[in-house]
Amino acid sequence: MVRISNMLGIVSLCIVVWLGSEICIAARQELIVTTIKQDPYTMSKGSQLEGYCMDLLTELAKKLGFKYKVHLVKDGSYGRQDESGNWNGMIGEVVRGEADMAVAPLTLTAAREKAVGMTKPYMQTGISILLRKDIVSEEAGFFDFLSPFSGETWLSPCEWSQPETEPNHFTLLHSLWYAAGALSLQGAGPHPKAVSGRVISCTWWLFAVVLLACYFSSLSSSQGSDSAPLMIKGFEDLANQEVIEYGTLAGSSTLAFFKNSNNPSYRRIYEHMERRKSFVSSMDEGVQRAKEGNYAFIGESVSLDLAVARHCELVRAHEVIGMRGYSIVTPLGSPMLKNLSVAILQLSEAGELAYLRTKWWASSCIPDSAKASSLRAHSMKGIFLVLAIGLGIGVLLSLFELTSKSRSTAGEQKKSCCTVLTQELSQRLRMTNTKEDQETSDKNKA
Repeated sequence: MVRISNMLGIVSLCIVVWLGSEICIAARQELIVTTIKQDPYTMSKGSQLEGYCMDLLTELAKKLGFKYKVHLVKDGSYGRQDESGNWNGMIGEVVRGEADMAVAPLTLTAAREKAVGMTKPYMQTGISILLRKDIVSEEAGFFDFLSPFSGETWLSPCEWSQPETEPNHFTLLHSLWYAAGALSLQGAGPHPKAVSGRVISCTWWLFAVVLLACYFSSLSSSQGSDSAPLMIKGFEDLANQEVIEYGTLAGSSTLAFFKNSNNPSYRRIYEHMERRKSFVSSMDEGVQRAKEGNYAFIGESVSLDLAVARHCELVRAHEVIGMRGYSIVTPLGSPMLKNLSVAILQLSEAGELAYLRTKWWASSCIPDSAKASSLRAHSMKGIFLVLAIGLGIGVLLSLFELTSKSRSTAGEQKKSCCTVLTQELSQRLRMTNTKEDQETSDKNKA
C-alpha cells in the first residue's frame, strides 16, 4: 500500500509539472530575472529598478504567485548568436541557465524561438522613421479660392450715379490695392458709396487684420529654420532622395530586416546605410542625431514614439513596416511558458497593458502644443465665418439695392421689372465697356 501511495504521489506530481501549473511556480523559492536598462522599460531609481517591464513583471508575479529577483544583464546586450552558435546578452543567460526569465523589449524572432521559449507578445511594434519636424513638410495649401472672382463684378447701382457711362473703377486689382492702402493707413480712392460696398470693405478689413496678425506670429515662431522642406512620408520617399542622411542601430533586428528583404526600396536603404556606414551605436545616439537635423533615424516604432513624447522637435513618420512583437523569454520546455502567455493575454484583455503604455509613454509636449494651438488653422474658423457672413450681407444688400432700383426704373419706363433687372445685371457683369457700347449709350442720350 505504501508503494502504491508513493507511486500515485509521483504520478500526480508529474501531471502537475506537465501542466505547468501555478503550484509548480509557487514551489520555487525565487526566480532569477535578467533585464537591460532601456527607457522606459527598465530604469534606475536609486537602488531600485522601475519602468514598464518592472510593472509588467509585478503584475505577472501577482497572477502566477511567484517571487523573483532582478539583475541587469552582464554584457549589456539583448542577445545575438555568433558564428559558432553561442548566444550573448539576455538570451545567452537564459540558455546557459544563469537566469530563469528575461523580461525586456526582446523582439520575437525565428532564431531566438529556436534557442529559448518566448511568450505571446506583450507589445506590438514595427519599423518607422524619426525626423525633425522642420524637414517633414505637410501637403501644400491651394489657392484656387480666387477662381470664382472675375476681373470686374459690382452689382450695386448706388456705386455710380450714371452706370451707363461712368467707368467701373472697382476691378479685382483695385480692390486689392484699396485694402492694402487702408491697412497701411495711406488711404485709397475711390471709396465705396453703397452700403453693401462699405459692409464688404469693413468685413474684409477685419478679416485681413486678424489674418495678418496670425501670419506674422507664425512667421516669427518659424524663423531660424533654414532647412528646405522635404516631403518624407515613408520609406519609399526616404530611398528616393539623397538630401537627408539616414541609418539605424548597428547589429539590430531592424538592420537584419532591411538586409534580408527582397523589396527593392528596402534593399536600396540597406545598401545606402552599408555604403555610407551611417549606423549608430545606441538608441540615444540615433535620437540625438535626428535632433541635430539632416538625419533620419530608422528604428522600432514604439521606441520612436517615446522619443517623440520626450523631444517635441521630433516627429515619427506614419508608415510602419515589419510588424513584430516583444516577448518574455524562458528556457526551452519551461512549464512557466504557457501560464505566462495566458497571463499576458488576460492583462491585455483587462486593459492593464494599455494602461502601462499610457503611464510610461506620457508626452511632455502637451503644454507646448497647447500654447501653440492659437496659431493653428482650426482656431481661425471664427474670422472666416465673419468674412463669409459679411460678404453674404454685402451681396444681399447689393441685390436688394439693384432690385429696388430696377423696380423704380421699370415704373418710369413702363417695362417689366424682370426685363430691367436682367439689363442691369448684364450691364454690371460684363467685363469691359466697348466703343460700340459707348456710342450706343450716346445715341440713347441724344
